[in-house]
Amino acid sequence: MQIGLSSLAAHLKNSQSGPRSLYTLHGDEALLQLEGADSIRAAARAAGYTERSSFTVQGAHFDWAEVLNAGQSMGLFGDKQIIEIRIPTGKPGKEGSVALQRIAELSRDNDAVLTLVSLPRLDKATQSSAWFAALDSFGVTIKIDPVERGALPQWIAQKLNLQNQRMQAGAEGQHALQFFADRVEGNLLAAHQEVQKLALLYPEGELSLTQIESAVMNVARYDVFKLSDAVLAGKADRTQRMLDGLQAEGEAAVLVHWALAEDIRAMKRVVDSMSAGRPLAMALRENRVWGAKEKQFERIMPNVQSSTINKLLQAAHQVDGVVKGLKHADWPSEPWQALHRLAQMVVRVAS
Repeated sequence: MQIGLSSLAAHLKNSQSGPRSLYTLHGDEALLQLEGADSIRAAARAAGYTERSSFTVQGAHFDWAEVLNAGQSMGLFGDKQIIEIRIPTGKPGKEGSVALQRIAELSRDNDAVLTLVSLPRLDKATQSSAWFAALDSFGVTIKIDPVERGALPQWIAQKLNLQNQRMQAGAEGQHALQFFADRVEGNLLAAHQEVQKLALLYPEGELSLTQIESAVMNVARYDVFKLSDAVLAGKADRTQRMLDGLQAEGEAAVLVHWALAEDIRAMKRVVDSMSAGRPLAMALRENRVWGAKEKQFERIMPNVQSSTINKLLQAAHQVDGVVKGLKHADWPSEPWQALHRLAQMVVRVAS
């Protein structure tokens, strides 16, 4: 059974016979995974699970027999126990695959043991494996999705509400939430710590923009592959902020150029397909433009001329030389200045 993390609290509260005997968490957001695991542990303790064993699967020689034995043995006084299995790589191996299927089957008839399996983000092939299918079939599977930038202000507001704090009403409060989100983007654990810091600095109640600006540190972490989201959304300020952040973090200019150039080349392929008579939907599908990027292209491409894309493609070619140390008369010699200019060219087309 699959549920979202947002549904976990209600699931645990509404389980009249206590928590289920098998839970699987998978996703890369460490804070959210920790919060999910803590909720399950708390429900288990309330239901009388007083002992706890933890195993981390590392290397090909991990002893799965020890895990199986732990699940089949009772505590000293017959106490219920929690068994946690962490698989940081998401790859349990052949022996682990067999063991996990056995653990899943045993969980069906063993309410004295609650098994909690923690995994990173899994690709489609892994989610189709026999061992993961067994975990999902016999237990509860919770996928941990990241908090995207657009949802981050609301997430911050919810966390503040839990400690009886809130932003001012109206435009100034929304501006404060956006400022907060800009300072912590891409670093959810640090965002959580900044929220907790506000509880130490200020009393319960309303928080002002001035208080947020003076208290919240700039702990944002930027992902070069998320840069595309800002550029294709036509967000000039966010694009500039992300580029500044990537440069400060020491990201390779050549990788940033590759990300920008990939979007430009994709635009070129889609324009050429449309020029050959294919509908936009078919052009996107044929050129493997999917997901969130597909929605951005659906908005952008109907208004883009082939000549405009050709200019962007030529600009990307010239900046490729700049980031590799070559000079070009029409471009700044400093790679990051050239990248800023190229990115803003794409932003103008996208907006």
